[in-house]
Amino acid sequence: MSKDGEDPFGGRSPTSHEHMTGLPWDASYREGPAPWDFGGPQPAVVEAAGRFTGDVLDVGCGSGENALHLASLGLRVLGVDVAETALRRARRMAGERGLDAEFATADALRLERLGRGFDTVLDCGLFHTFDADERVRYVKSLEAVTKGTLFILCFSDEGENTGPHPVKREALTAPFGRGWRVKTIEKARVRTRFHDENGAPAWFATIEREPSDE
Repeated sequence: MSKDGEDPFGGRSPTSHEHMTGLPWDASYREGPAPWDFGGPQPAVVEAAGRFTGDVLDVGCGSGENALHLASLGLRVLGVDVAETALRRARRMAGERGLDAEFATADALRLERLGRGFDTVLDCGLFHTFDADERVRYVKSLEAVTKGTLFILCFSDEGENTGPHPVKREALTAPFGRGWRVKTIEKARVRTRFHDENGAPAWFATIEREPSDE
């Protein structure tokens, strides 16, 4: 609990990253742009935008730049996050840009609570913040909402000047077992405010849901 008696985690269990820092994700947005908010959508997401179809979910959307870019292309987008400050900024920017994008508070580890399914799901910069146990829970959560394709953009351990929590290729694929098919894992870059304009080494994974045997 905080000094004023409020729960900074909104009643949910803190993630491993929040345990490590001692701060909720919302704290990253309170005094200006978060370290990963460089002022636009990720280039890898922009490049892949033509592969997004139907209803789109942006998990861990932050201040919404990726979701807003996809909405500007005419896609129906819901961005979810636990950081209320980031969501307020996302809604404000949507209004300023005249874009019809929806933003809501949701725990990425409990996505079934959305009660909705999505043709395309985007995870930009969230997967790598989870530890191994959380990733298993996260994939289970994604199963409840992913009807088609999941795209993951995360920091890679291959190359120089890697970002925090870099992910090995095998660690990226490990949580995706029955019901999923890892179609491709491509080398990419993630832009941040603490890297130069070339960003940090990343993986861009395309992972598809397989039809249920039931």
